[in-house]
Amino acid sequence: MPSYTVTGKFKPGFFWEPFTKTVESQNEKNALDKVYSTIGSKHRLERRSIKIESIKEV
Repeated sequence: MPSYTVTGKFKPGFFWEPFTKTVESQNEKNALDKVYSTIGSKHRLERRSIKIESIKEV
């Protein structure tokens, strides 16, 4: 299964925090959903508080 590196930023408070996540997924769409789910549940954020800047296959 291919791995994808997703970079972006999220807003847990007043400022945007950068992040880089590497996830295994079947395609880019599923990798994006997995990152939204992981960061959202860990930091109690909605998808509108997470901005994705790039998705690259590793």
